[in-house]
Amino acid sequence: MHDTNGTGGHVPVMLDRVLELLAPALTGARPVVVDANLGLGGHSEALLAAHPSLHLIGIDRDPYAIEFSTRRLAPYAGRTTLVHAASDQMADVLAEAGHPTVDGALFDLGVSSPQLDEAERGFAYSYDAPLDMRMDTEQELTAEKVVNTYSVSDLTRILRDYGEERFAPRVAGLIVRERAKEAITSTKRLAEIVREAIPAATRRTGGNPAKRTFQALRIEVNAELAALEAALPAALDALALGGRVVVLSYHSLEDRLTKQVLTARTRDTSPPGLPVPLPAHQPRFRLVTKGAELPGEEEVARNPRAASARLRAAERIRVDDQD
Repeated sequence: MHDTNGTGGHVPVMLDRVLELLAPALTGARPVVVDANLGLGGHSEALLAAHPSLHLIGIDRDPYAIEFSTRRLAPYAGRTTLVHAASDQMADVLAEAGHPTVDGALFDLGVSSPQLDEAERGFAYSYDAPLDMRMDTEQELTAEKVVNTYSVSDLTRILRDYGEERFAPRVAGLIVRERAKEAITSTKRLAEIVREAIPAATRRTGGNPAKRTFQALRIEVNAELAALEAALPAALDALALGGRVVVLSYHSLEDRLTKQVLTARTRDTSPPGLPVPLPAHQPRFRLVTKGAELPGEEEVARNPRAASARLRAAERIRVDDQD
């Protein structure tokens, strides 16, 4: 969720904390950072400005984000490599850029401002638009295809697992009944169906009832959790000794996955009861944050989209032949 537009609009989420956490890893002569979700380049611009010898590799699957950031980061063109790719192609992107090892990695997950604010992208239930939701506008799978072709059991699973929608079977059932009469092609129509499926008492609390369904479809269309599951370990593998990763997530599924990956890497896996810890089983990383850090009240007041942000960070403390 890269909330800035370079025109005095939103600032990037938890920017000062991100800079503070990455700074100790960027003290070398020619540090390299990979921004796995470049978006509008707000965090990247601040990093490039703060570290004059830094080289930044920016990845985004949205062609608009690459185009916008190329213009925004033009003053730093000699120190940037911007690549149109999904974050789960991280290892290949770094190898091709000639930087298989990096000093810092940043994940700013979720949806970027232009994706939410441009009605025709179909991410938001607040506008009537075609049911699209593709971050990469060149891919084939759209939300319309999911809504109109997935089985009731698959729709139920997606809504339950990705949207944490407790009325998933009811919503999926009504979607399937309604699409049999006429294809569901607009965000407005889908939002109406979801509203109808959810009991009236529940509708009165907790914001727009379509929110969870739209989140679920977005995650499915863009394979967001699968991308994070592949990209975060690849970023950790690429970190040099002393290198750091910072992850900003915006819903509990992303944060849970981040926590699981970081916890696994920061754990001693020696068999219990040994008098001496085995070097091969010592953790390669340590957590830099205690639990998930939240944005301050002042930031949330200034930028409401930061409200759901959760930040975690880790540092590489050991390398060996296994890495």
